[in-house]
Amino acid sequence: MIRRPSPNADARPEDVPIDMLVLHYTGMESAAAALDQLCDSAAKVSAHYLIDEDGSVTALVNEERRAWHAGVASWRGRRDINARSIGIELVNPGHEFGYQPFPEAQMAALLDLVPAVLMRHPIAPQNVVGHSDIAPRRKSDPGELFDWRRLARAGIGQWPDTIQPGLTNEADVRSHLARIGYETDDLSATVLAFQRRFRPDRLDGQIDSETAGLVAALARTS
Repeated sequence: MIRRPSPNADARPEDVPIDMLVLHYTGMESAAAALDQLCDSAAKVSAHYLIDEDGSVTALVNEERRAWHAGVASWRGRRDINARSIGIELVNPGHEFGYQPFPEAQMAALLDLVPAVLMRHPIAPQNVVGHSDIAPRRKSDPGELFDWRRLARAGIGQWPDTIQPGLTNEADVRSHLARIGYETDDLSATVLAFQRRFRPDRLDGQIDSETAGLVAALARTS
């Protein structure tokens, strides 16, 4: 593991557990540009780890410190996500610069890193999330090409095993999404974020029967 300390971190609150893991993509044109930004004190952004496309891992912030990666975000009613989370950045140009699948070496490195993180902190599967999950009105990463199902098969995070028959009215879907953990101020944006993760073949923010069924199935286990 490479170590390049970032100045963009501070002390965590003493009474807040580390109980979330947030995955991001860098959304920049190169790994070097992303690393420079994450270590630039003027940028005021960081993460605990950066995983390059070749699988190399750079440790930026000690896990016991608060990295600045989530921004304005919410999950299960909690808003200071940085205070309670580990942030991992995956090098990928993102939707702005030519979004592409995450290479095998990168995914393998992630699957090697995360179990060790989970051994050190009480992070439940429901609290392994993407940036778009916690900030659906602002963010789209790690996006629809990220293989969340593969992580779930490795015991990391959640994946609905079935589609639960359910109503497609907005009130029910909003309630189920809130139970999972999402903020629902902009329901269409939240449905789109859910689709990016759990139904990547449909990205329209609309509540059809399959999307509603997946939401209902996941809400049952949340």
